This record gives sequence, structure tokens and C-alpha cells, in this order.
Amino acid sequence: MASSAEGDEGTVVALAGVLQSGFQELSLNKLATSLGASEQALRLIISIFLGLSIAYFNFGNQLYHSLLCIVLQFLILRLMGRTITAVLTTFCFQMAYLLAGYYYTATGNYDIKWTMPHCVLTLKLIGLAVDYFDGGKDQNSLSSEQQKYAIRGVPSLLEVAGFSYFYGAFLVGPQFSMNHYMKLVQGELIDIPGKIPNSIIPALKRLSLGLFYLVGYTLLSPHITEDYLLTEDYDNHPFWFRCMYMLIWGKFVLYKYVTCWLVTEGVCILTGLGFNGFEEKGKAKWDACANMKVWLFETNPRFTGTIASFNINTNAWVARYIFKRLKFLGNKELSQGLSLLFLALWHGLHSGYLVCFQMEFLIVIVERQAARLIQESPTLSKLAAITVLQPFYYLVQQTIHWLFMGYSMTAFCLFTWDKWLKVYKSIYFLGHIFFLSLLFILPYIHKAMVPRKEKLKKME
Repeated sequence: MASSAEGDEGTVVALAGVLQSGFQELSLNKLATSLGASEQALRLIISIFLGLSIAYFNFGNQLYHSLLCIVLQFLILRLMGRTITAVLTTFCFQMAYLLAGYYYTATGNYDIKWTMPHCVLTLKLIGLAVDYFDGGKDQNSLSSEQQKYAIRGVPSLLEVAGFSYFYGAFLVGPQFSMNHYMKLVQGELIDIPGKIPNSIIPALKRLSLGLFYLVGYTLLSPHITEDYLLTEDYDNHPFWFRCMYMLIWGKFVLYKYVTCWLVTEGVCILTGLGFNGFEEKGKAKWDACANMKVWLFETNPRFTGTIASFNINTNAWVARYIFKRLKFLGNKELSQGLSLLFLALWHGLHSGYLVCFQMEFLIVIVERQAARLIQESPTLSKLAAITVLQPFYYLVQQTIHWLFMGYSMTAFCLFTWDKWLKVYKSIYFLGHIFFLSLLFILPYIHKAMVPRKEKLKKME
């Protein structure tokens, strides 16, 4: 068995070596020289044509929606410059266009149409406007994160189009900045200077993991569906069965997103866009476009753990361009609530999106309250530290975690109020009752169980 595994690994490495040498022969630099163009320009043109081909293949003539928004965005940047007016105009126009698209194309089911990649494009173009605005500020007035993304130069139409239509992320993401894309175009995202990036094996690993989830989802999807939640058969089962089905479905339904993001991450790694510098030991990192932390997603028993491991780049985008920009409000919860409201509208106009992100907001607040209570209460801290009970705690946490993740995803996947309301009625609005009750009860429990000296220490 060991020799067989070693042989398989050797075959993969040999195949990677052949592919690597093949890519070396197909040097873009040589091709660009023969055409009398720069390598950067050739990369941009290839990105644009590939992206346009993907858009036309999937949506036909409706690719004009993206073309229109990209050209108008370029004009906004050029005519309005590095001004807050340009940022606000971009935000209002791009979001209004997306929401209008949702309004005119929405049905009661999940449909793949031009609005799917357009929501990805909308974030790209808004982020582009903000980064361009930051590029005109004094560098000392920006945070280290803002300095990293601020655009100092003036992007050409070719560069904006290449950034927008990059084929590895056009359909489902991930999000990345213009500066990072330009590093790819300029040949800076490489682990060995002057050579093709050693990205084949890291890309194949993510692709293989994505295919593993794809096979699992394909085999099980006919048997675990959201449609079953609406059937009389589901209603006629005992309460415990309804909850357990929702728990299993809630975990399983996310695998289709996991599949897409792992495959697209593999593509981004292969192109070099996934390069993210080096570890302390000098090993190259290829996680710049990672949208999933699979191990954390599968093992963490907290809702905040799922948020941190799922759709990472979109969450990072919202944190960077919405949440942190609302700092002037002086209220972290208000900023978080408005950020989640933006996310709900960005996903679509169905009521189910609002309910889902409202539940996320409520659950995260309650989870933080519970964690603080356990940490600050001597009694609960000692109880939580008992080693022999750790597996039991973990099982309870995971059960609560995925039951109410499924509860939240029910509204997200069923879209319309008549559908998700029917399912919520069948389990007696368990999620809302459970977390709203804890929201009001936990402060009193905290007051009763946390000694006064602990509270004074916290204030100091």
C-alpha cells in the first residue's frame, strides 16, 4: 500500500514537472516580443478576451450589462477624479443597477443569470472607486490596510476591463484588489523571480478538494433538498426529526458554494493570482484568493468560526469597505448591523436574505455574550475546563451551531416569505425564540454569576 501511494505521488510530481516545462516553453514574454507588444499588455488582453468569452458563453448578449457598468465606472473615475463624490456616485449607481437587475429578473427559485456574476462585479467596482479615492490622500492619514490597497496611479480602460473580466474570478469570485491584479499583470506574483510560478501542485490540491466536495454534493443532493422542507411528509414527522433534517441539510447545502470556491481558487492559484508571499521558513503561500478555510469550516463549533472560514474574501471586502468605513458612527453593533443589511441587499431583494442576515446578527451577539459569561464567571470557567466533558461540550456546541445555521439558511434558500414562514411555523420559530430569549436572559445571568471584583477588573 505504501509503495503504491508513493508511486502515485511520484506520478503526480512527474506530471506537474512536464506541465511546468510546457508552460516555460509557452512563455508570454516570448510571444509578446514576437508580436511587438509588452508582456503586461498581452496579459491584460488575454484576461479581457477570456472573461468576455466566459460571459458570452453563459449569458449571451446580456454581457452588455457588465460592459456598460465597467465603461461607466471608468468614466466616473476619470471625470470625477479622486473625490468622495466619485465614491458615492459609484456606490449608488452600481448598487442601483444590481438591484434593478434583481427586480426585473427575480423568480421564486434560484436561477443562474447575468445578475450572478454582476454582484461580484459590483463589489469589484465599488472597491476600485474607494481605493482610487484613498490613493489621492496623504499616505500618513491612511491605515496600513488602506495603504496596501490605495491606487496611486491612474488605471487605463484596458486595466479596468482586465481587472473586471479576469476569467478566474468573473463568475463567482473571489474578490481581489486592483493592486493585486496589477502585480499579476506585471509578473510580480511569482515565487521564483524570472520563472513561471510553481503553482501547479498547490492549484491541483485545491481543485482536488473541490472535486471531492462536488462528488459528495452530486451524490447526496437528490436526497437532501430544501424542497422537502415544504412537503407534508416533513410536517408529519416528529419535531426532533424536523430539527435533525434541518441540521443535516443546513450543513450540506453549503457544500455547493464550497465546491465552486475551491475550484475557482485552484484556477487563481494556477495563474499566479493566489501567490501571497512567503512563510517564515521561506515556503511560498498560495492563499491570497482563498475563499474557504476547509478545516476550520468542518471542525469549529461556533457561528463566528463558520463566518471566518466561509466566503472569506467577500467578508473581508465588507469589513474593509463598509464596516470599517462606518467607524464614525461610534457604535460597533450599528456598524455591523448596517454591514449585514448591505450584504442582504447585495444578495437580492427576497425577504429570505434579510431574515438570514438578521439571524446572523442576532446569533453573533448572543454567542459573544455567552463566551464572555463563561470566561468571566469562575464557576462556568472551571466547569468548561473539565477535560473529560470536552467531547460532550463539543457535541452540544456543534448541534446548536448547525441546527441554527440550517434555520438561518432556510430563509436564505427558500427566498420568499410564504415558503420560509411555513417552515419556521413547522418548528415553532425555534431559532428566533431561542436566541431572543438568550439575548435578554444572559445579561441577568452575567450579573448574578460574575463577581463584582471581576467586573471592576474588566473596567480597569
